[in-house]
Amino acid sequence: MKIQTQTKTKGSKVNRAWINDHVNDPYVKQAKLEGYRARAAFKLKEIDETLNLIKPGHLVVDLGSTPGAWSQYVRRKLSPKTATSGGAAVGALNGVIIALDILPMEPVEGVLFLQGDFREPEVLQRLTNEMDSRLADVVVSDMAPNLSGISSADDARIENLVELAIEFAQNHMKPQGALVVKVFHGGVYEPLVKRFKETFIVVKRIKPKASRDKSSETFLVGMGLKSV
Repeated sequence: MKIQTQTKTKGSKVNRAWINDHVNDPYVKQAKLEGYRARAAFKLKEIDETLNLIKPGHLVVDLGSTPGAWSQYVRRKLSPKTATSGGAAVGALNGVIIALDILPMEPVEGVLFLQGDFREPEVLQRLTNEMDSRLADVVVSDMAPNLSGISSADDARIENLVELAIEFAQNHMKPQGALVVKVFHGGVYEPLVKRFKETFIVVKRIKPKASRDKSSETFLVGMGLKSV
């Protein structure tokens, strides 16, 4: 009983510390001001503004989209001459956005959302059907598995999701398109970088300022598919 009490107390302290950090996070505050559902919007914003990936007229596929902050950012980029209201872009959408996640997502105006597991063939088929024979200009993936704390198992799950995103890009993205994926530093990080370099003409590693210092996450961007 004593051990359980100590563990609970330690856990409570950790939770309080996380809540305090979150509430005082400048990106959390900015997300609220700008109407974004999560601070993650600023990660994609920095990546996009650094590399100029998303342009009006594009077809963008957002994998692992919930709660929708990345789709919100893309929606605004595809309506550059319109104002925003309550976090949503107001005006004509110049492009197509298809979002997918295993979890439900509150609607984002102009975004087609599909709920399902990207690892399942029938879900992937639904996604490709909605693309209506078009190839994506940009594929963004904030997908991440539930981590167990067992390094070998977690590495395998991370690698699987990234491999699926790469395969999707190879089959359903324009040759000059770009893929953005979230990865974590660990046993599979360098192999995934190697895989990107084998697949794309240009590869960039970016850790956005909005990504917390304590987080091991970073993002790989592949631009231009190499010929098979």
